[in-house]
Amino acid sequence: MRRKSQFYVNGRWISPSDEKVIDVHCPTDGSLLAQIPRGCPEDADAAIAAAREAFEPWATTPPAQRAEALKRIQEGLKARADEIARDITLEMGMPYKLSQRIQVGSPVAIFGMYARIVGDFSFQEQVAHSKVLREPIGVVAAITPWNYPLHQIAAKVAAALAAGCTVVLKPSEVAPLNAFHLAEIIRAVGLPPGVFNLVTGYGPEIGEALVKHPGVDMVSFTGSTAAGKQIAALAAPTVKRVALELGGKSAAIVLDDADLGIAIKGVVGNCFLNSGQTCTAHTRLLVPESRYDEAARLAVATATGYRPGDPLAPETTLGPLASKAQLDRVRTYIATGVSEGAELLTGGLDLPQGVDPSGYFVAPTVFGRVKPDAKIARDEIFGPVLSMITYEDEDDAVRIANGTPYGLAGGVWSASEERAERVARRVRAGQIDINGAPFNLYAPFGGYKQSGKGRELGRYGMEEFLEFKAIQFRPPSKA
Repeated sequence: MRRKSQFYVNGRWISPSDEKVIDVHCPTDGSLLAQIPRGCPEDADAAIAAAREAFEPWATTPPAQRAEALKRIQEGLKARADEIARDITLEMGMPYKLSQRIQVGSPVAIFGMYARIVGDFSFQEQVAHSKVLREPIGVVAAITPWNYPLHQIAAKVAAALAAGCTVVLKPSEVAPLNAFHLAEIIRAVGLPPGVFNLVTGYGPEIGEALVKHPGVDMVSFTGSTAAGKQIAALAAPTVKRVALELGGKSAAIVLDDADLGIAIKGVVGNCFLNSGQTCTAHTRLLVPESRYDEAARLAVATATGYRPGDPLAPETTLGPLASKAQLDRVRTYIATGVSEGAELLTGGLDLPQGVDPSGYFVAPTVFGRVKPDAKIARDEIFGPVLSMITYEDEDDAVRIANGTPYGLAGGVWSASEERAERVARRVRAGQIDINGAPFNLYAPFGGYKQSGKGRELGRYGMEEFLEFKAIQFRPPSKA
């Protein structure tokens, strides 16, 4: 068991206001993995004060210098990649071989990307007799989740630092160890004191203190839609900017001309990645009624090929859920699906074979003949649970895909990219993959409707942390 007893504030490790701690459990067997400080509003005040003091010097640092700092952080992450990947696997359950590639590989790429973007970005332009400036918004409170913990930290912190903002980070208490790694790297590369600060604790305590604080200019939050609504309400009295990346209930539309074998395998893989704990997961599989039986057989065959188990074992392809609370939530939804009358094609409530019964495991689960208005077809479950829904024609498929409060992501599968694009343009979501196209870090990421507001990644993500300023000059006198 490891104990982290200090926060990183103003360029040094400091003791919190009191000695309260939070237990961090390993989801593979439920054992105590670590303890971290349980911060309070006084700790938030100290971190914000440090960020406030550091803001003006950092904001006026040349972009090339900020780029060099981000590059050094990227190199520090690379040097510790295996150690960080192992810790993320231990604290949230993604199989280690995937953690190396995704949970650490992505943050490494993000810091490198923003080092390049800030070096090429134009922070001013001439518009007639006005000079239009892009300036950093100020002190940013970054509040991040546990499912892709370091990826989400990097998407916020790297973009904010590139823009010239200073940051107070509060990572999820479920998977916090990776954030301590990042703080150690930032200290080693010599980022100026107060530019980056780390505090830990529960959302209703230190998180809310950060959101409400008048010294914070912007809150960037990733998490549930319910929590996002609460954050927006708490931030409103100070009229600070709020960027929200929230829930999803994404639909994958398999058109009648698609290669069904490839499409179904791709959708199931997308749904079950990270044990279904992905906000963009394609958890609704929409297939033509005429092809349902074939699609159902393929989905079951693919799902039963997953191997739940110890995420450190090389043969494991499906790890545990991240917490006991998440386990209880997913099991409740599976029971609801059964009670609503959906066909349980595979999986369910039984513990997968060969796993530690003290761990937080759920069998890969596929429901068939799910009604579009069923609870499991509308709510974000955040587990390895796929709902198969049939449709009559393209219009019906689009109607079903758009029939939830969410609009984060989705997919379209077709033998014709032109046809797939036509359907994709009709889906109200921020990111649509055609025929399983890979993720693009340089494209904007974010959602429509109750999936949030604002965008992350690429230059679009950095622009979220910038303000516009127009300086007017007197036009030259006409001769």
